[in-house]
Amino acid sequence: MELGTKSLFDLERTSFGEYLEIPFPWEILPRISELIRIISMNFEINYTEPKSGVFVHKTAKISPFSEICAPALIGEGSEIRRGAYLRGNTLIGAGCVVGNCCEVKNSVLMDGAVLPHFNYVGDSVLGRFAHLGAGAILSNLKGDRREVVIHAEEEIFTGLKKCGAFLGDGVEVGCGAVLNPGCVVGKGSRIYPLVSLRGVIPAGTIVKQ
Repeated sequence: MELGTKSLFDLERTSFGEYLEIPFPWEILPRISELIRIISMNFEINYTEPKSGVFVHKTAKISPFSEICAPALIGEGSEIRRGAYLRGNTLIGAGCVVGNCCEVKNSVLMDGAVLPHFNYVGDSVLGRFAHLGAGAILSNLKGDRREVVIHAEEEIFTGLKKCGAFLGDGVEVGCGAVLNPGCVVGKGSRIYPLVSLRGVIPAGTIVKQ
């Protein structure tokens, strides 16, 4: 399976895709803060800055009962619902949903990605129209606190102690599933509810218990 950013994501069809042309998706994670800064320097008048370092498109819907920490960027038509907690370094494209009691930290959501209820997304990249069922978790820290390794045909050392999951365009994750640190899921794959997932999953795969 190809693990490159362009193999997992159609960057030409998502907001800010030209800024994400980085060879591998885990290499995006340390750069999110800088990417937000660069993108914000090229904004049109359609964005506001309700507080320092937080950039919100005028068509986005932000619940007053959510919390958004800088730096953050929320794209056109996206919705941040009641109880959502964006902990900083969050780059959110167009038409995304971060729902009730979801927590997002140091992650990228491409256009149409949906986190509806009670999800944790740490140090991860979600492709276009990726969807997490209620309670699905993208875990970002190993129990032994060691460097996260991508277990492909050959082991790939990320250089990161915090590294979550990388979901290609159109990936569906069922309710209560847990994706362990360093998971890579190819485009259009389906992860059934309650699965505990590790490693690399090819595009178009169905994963059951």
